[in-house]
Amino acid sequence: MLEAVAAVARAGFVPPAYQDAAYLDTPVPIAHGQVTTQPSLVARMLEALELAGGQRALEVGAGLGWQTALLARLAGEVFAIERFADLAGEARANLERHDVRDTRVVVGDGSSGLAAHAPFDAIVVSAAFPAVPPPLADQLVAGGRLVQPIGTGGAEDVLLFRKEDSGRLRPVREVSRARFVRLYGRHGYADDHAPPA
Repeated sequence: MLEAVAAVARAGFVPPAYQDAAYLDTPVPIAHGQVTTQPSLVARMLEALELAGGQRALEVGAGLGWQTALLARLAGEVFAIERFADLAGEARANLERHDVRDTRVVVGDGSSGLAAHAPFDAIVVSAAFPAVPPPLADQLVAGGRLVQPIGTGGAEDVLLFRKEDSGRLRPVREVSRARFVRLYGRHGYADDHAPPA
């Protein structure tokens, strides 16, 4: 995990006005009232997935693509969902500029996952909801791991889940306490101001 963080400079994935903040362990504001996740928390969340390469991962909440780039180094093939088209475009541009391969950033409803590209070995959700949305659980392979902040948005327990052979998603442990934006979508919070797809 530390090698991936060292290899992918966060400064290439934050707005120009926040270049200095890229080297701090702090969230960085981005468009639409969103923020990037602080590096130490990203590291803990991705480390909990126990990725070993050659795996398919799903990221819910691509932001500007830094976590996507880390996932690409750790997993292999990465699909990232971002609800805001302009952020998705910036993430794609950042990933291309840094020659990050085997990633695809799509605009869509993260709470619904990406059934067309499932199943996934690992899923990381960078937005809070009181429960794991059923489509995400369904799209995880048996034995797969999922990390998500569980709560209403603003003060969450980031939990690691593992999918059992029976199909049940079992909580394994708490990864961290944190503050996240809410997860909006068909299987998340309703949003009357959702951006066009």
